[in-house]
Amino acid sequence: MSLSLAAAQTILSATLAEARAKGMNPLAIAILDARGALKAYAAEDGTSLKRGDIARGKAAGAIGLGVGSRGIARMAAERPHFIAAATHAIGGALIPVAGGVLIRDAGNAVIGAIGVSGDTSDNDEIAAMAGIEAAGLRGDPGA
Repeated sequence: MSLSLAAAQTILSATLAEARAKGMNPLAIAILDARGALKAYAAEDGTSLKRGDIARGKAAGAIGLGVGSRGIARMAAERPHFIAAATHAIGGALIPVAGGVLIRDAGNAVIGAIGVSGDTSDNDEIAAMAGIEAAGLRGDPGA
């Protein structure tokens, strides 16, 4: 199974809905397919200039290393030289904080990732997980 545009749009809309329901700060959301190609993107009014780059970096890091960005954050604390090298190897697009979540299908295959930035990293992850679940898929934050 691959991540369809319809599924990516559902994830995007539901992520935004969760953020508004919980009163979160304005978010930027980047959804990548399993190849790392941008599938869907949105930045709410009021997001700061680089939030989109941060969101994409959270998703790209998750795809690049095959682990949600919460797990990457642990790796950064335990093995900072590895994360520095991995960041360089994937072109600098790796943000090692929560909010980058792998998107898995029913068979547990990675079909994409979402990166969310704008609120606390924990809240970014909460919104991402709600979006993925709304599409009937499974989120893997690397917990």
